Amino acid sequence: MSVQYSVSPGGEKFPLPSNEDYKKEFVRLKREIGRQKRMGREIVVVMGVGFVGVAMAAVVADTVDRKGKPLKFVIGMQRPSVRSYWKIPVLNRGVSPVTSEDKELAPMIARCVRDKKNLTATFTYEALSLADVVVVDVQCDYLKDDLGNVRNGFADMAALEDSLGIMAEHVSPHALILIETTVAPGTTEQIAYPIMKKVFQKRGIKSDPLLAHSYERVMPGKDYVASIRDYWRVCSGINKKSRGKVVKFLNDVLNTRDYPLTVLDKPIESETAKIVENSFRATILAFLDEWSLFSERNGIDLMKVIKAIKVRPTHNNIIFPGPGIGGYCLPKDGGLGVWAYKHIHGFEDDIFKITPLAININDTRSLHVAQLTRDALRNLGRPIAAAEVLLLGASYREDVGDTRYSGSELIVRKLTEMGAELKVHDPYVKHWWEFEAQDSYPSAGHSLQRFFRNQDKLSDLKMEKDLRQAFKGADAVIFAVRHQQYLDLDPDRVVKMVGNPCAIIDCFGILYDERIRRYFELGCEVKGLGRGHIRRIKDEVRRQKTKGK
Repeated sequence: MSVQYSVSPGGEKFPLPSNEDYKKEFVRLKREIGRQKRMGREIVVVMGVGFVGVAMAAVVADTVDRKGKPLKFVIGMQRPSVRSYWKIPVLNRGVSPVTSEDKELAPMIARCVRDKKNLTATFTYEALSLADVVVVDVQCDYLKDDLGNVRNGFADMAALEDSLGIMAEHVSPHALILIETTVAPGTTEQIAYPIMKKVFQKRGIKSDPLLAHSYERVMPGKDYVASIRDYWRVCSGINKKSRGKVVKFLNDVLNTRDYPLTVLDKPIESETAKIVENSFRATILAFLDEWSLFSERNGIDLMKVIKAIKVRPTHNNIIFPGPGIGGYCLPKDGGLGVWAYKHIHGFEDDIFKITPLAININDTRSLHVAQLTRDALRNLGRPIAAAEVLLLGASYREDVGDTRYSGSELIVRKLTEMGAELKVHDPYVKHWWEFEAQDSYPSAGHSLQRFFRNQDKLSDLKMEKDLRQAFKGADAVIFAVRHQQYLDLDPDRVVKMVGNPCAIIDCFGILYDERIRRYFELGCEVKGLGRGHIRRIKDEVRRQKTKGK
């Protein structure tokens, strides 16, 4: 039998475990857990060591008692698939499998694995039988079959349902199962509970599984760890015993002294809180899309309008949406609620109007950037076909390297469909997997490439490492993300690096008026999302040039 390998992002190959490896691994875990229990430590298994799970595992492992001794022994559990197995040996070296701008994460993982020796990773589900608490961070995605139509999609529950069944086969009836995954409202009580209860009955266990829900509010960037440990949390349990256990556990591992827990009566309330929280934010962002277009067509600078409104304290959370909202949560979470209403709770009427509309608007907003790029190039007498376009920023928000559901991805795909040649620079992104692995990422058949034509060549898209070299020869430059590195780029320097006047597209209010004016003086063309006043600046520059003659 040929050996299968899991390859890390750095290219290191790890052979998938054999049957003999499973036996050895469980012996290792039992020996270590026996030692940890003799020290009075609670055993915590974190299911899934991806973006949320690895940080949660580190936070739990780093928890100490009043004497500074670790309270918990943590096992990060990862399914040994070709795609993900590499995370286990990497984590067991004391290295984070997740790249983060937060300088706290890497030392925390190294400290817990190498020094405290109370954090390990495994691939065997047998580890679940040794757990006092199981934290579930298994991904539950919402897959859309159409771009801009969230109703034509579904909650991808398969991985979560499979994990719940496996957990039920192994866990102690006294173990707390804490679901932290963002799920469709009703999942804990109407999907997780029946799955686990049925398996418990087959095992001869008469008690109910101890199920609880508490969603993460985790954010990428420099405060990644703090967004888990030092932030407000909501929790609930299916019964009084579950509720008591989850409250105790979260009080143990999180900073609930400064950020108190909110304890709700039922898991569906906690699940709904996450969906409503993110749907609200997605909606206020989508709301500005139409006003962005209004501003472009009527000579208004929406950035100045927003700044004027934010002076009023009751409206200081108004936010310019940029080229789409991106990130893992906001583009999909509302869809989980829309789907649950029909497919979990059985209602056939259509009560949802605003939530799906907001998602659809946000999903397609970035396509307008391709139109602005086309128009700017046309004004310079250049066609979009075969134009060299430099995109500055691949991630979904400033100063992080997270490309999930990034609006920049759709900009690249649409411009490629229109015939442009793309170059991309982002100081925080080494590999843009949505392109490099587009046949299998985020999963087979679900790449956004399926919504566009002429996408095959994008598998060869590589991030430009040298900014100066990236600018060279560009026909158009798109400022897509407010990374700090891009905020201070001087127009004279940009045009010098490019080598000729070019089209400049501002997606995020990066350029202030003096710089817009200077680009026009240098012979460039400028367009911007929500920045209709640009035409006024262009006309002023033209008049000044005419007077000069």
